[in-house]
Amino acid sequence: MGQEKKEKLTKMEINWILYDVGNSAFVLLATTILPIYFNYLAGLEGVSEVDYLAYWGYAASIATLLVAFIGPVCGAIADTKGYKKPIFMICMMVGVLGCAALAIPKSWIVFLVVFVIAKVGYSASLVFYDSMLPDITTPERLDAVSSHGFAWGYIGSCVPFVFSLVFVLFYEKIGITMVTAMVIALIINALWWFVVTVPLLRHYKQVHYTGNAESGRGVVKESLRRLGHTLLDLKNHKKIFVFMIAYFFYIDGVYTIIEMATAYGSSLGLNSQGLLLALLLTQIVAFPFALLFGKAAKKYRTEKLIRLCILAYLCIALYAIQLDKQYEFWVLAVCVGMFQGAIQALSRSYFARIIPPEKSGEFFGIFDICGKGASFMGTALMGLFAQITGKSNGGVAILAVMFLIGFFVFGKAVKLNEA
Repeated sequence: MGQEKKEKLTKMEINWILYDVGNSAFVLLATTILPIYFNYLAGLEGVSEVDYLAYWGYAASIATLLVAFIGPVCGAIADTKGYKKPIFMICMMVGVLGCAALAIPKSWIVFLVVFVIAKVGYSASLVFYDSMLPDITTPERLDAVSSHGFAWGYIGSCVPFVFSLVFVLFYEKIGITMVTAMVIALIINALWWFVVTVPLLRHYKQVHYTGNAESGRGVVKESLRRLGHTLLDLKNHKKIFVFMIAYFFYIDGVYTIIEMATAYGSSLGLNSQGLLLALLLTQIVAFPFALLFGKAAKKYRTEKLIRLCILAYLCIALYAIQLDKQYEFWVLAVCVGMFQGAIQALSRSYFARIIPPEKSGEFFGIFDICGKGASFMGTALMGLFAQITGKSNGGVAILAVMFLIGFFVFGKAVKLNEA
């Protein structure tokens, strides 16, 4: 009985997990329905399938590159007492409003601009959300709580997604246009994202901080000074530095697969409905496997589990190179679901464990450069290789190289942490 009570999630942990449930709805939308809708808009203006894939990849790259620049600065400012929640709320609202605003554009170019804004808001909010992890739980519960976040995020995002699918797949039978169906889907997801975030906004309190400003005067200057000192001193934190290099490479491949899966399948001419349902299956599979890896972290070392996930993704990337049939995409969707939540959750908790908690905003801002900020390289290279080779699967091979480099560098990071 005592052990069960100890394992029970606290109210604050649940409030924090709910934001994963909210923002994951946008992620699922952005990786499934939005690329197909963009293909629809681009097709109306005569954009080819190969160029469509490239433009979508470039837009994702621009968004993540912008966050790579603003994340560390905002993260440093958020380490000042009382600043983390307000900045998090601003970024979250940019994402939510941007998601809803995607219903407005009728031109593919304008649509991409709004998408970049929404994705910047979403990605920036995660810098502060991830840095809240040391504030809402204890060090020994980091793996479990982080895994719960991704697990419930995957399964929770299916709720608005299923409602969205009804309108997007059956808009003709319902008697509405494709555009109207997309408007409804985008508003549903934006409202879901906002509503489930409210408990975290109401109850979160910043525990760890490095500054204590009574007013906004001098906060930005002081935060930039701290950030500069941290960056210069990073070489002295070798276990953190080397891990972030490893993370840069292996998570680049993970996020590229997440962001480009539907666009990739669509460019190969695979059935849109089949792609959407396959990626819904990914979310469902990811739920129990994220929890399973969270429990496994109590028995096996987190480092070993991360290595297992990297190797699994290497195999997934190699498999995706030859993909050209619908059933193969379903196999890919299941395999991705098995390891997607685990590699993200365990990397997040591993990083939270090796950094100073009072500088979590700064370090997670830098972490984001090596994470979502790094995915600009994978999406850009995938788009570039697709255009150079004239084949959509021409750029997938580069992802396998990323996983190989990440695996070997991560091994070095583990040795440094054990020293």
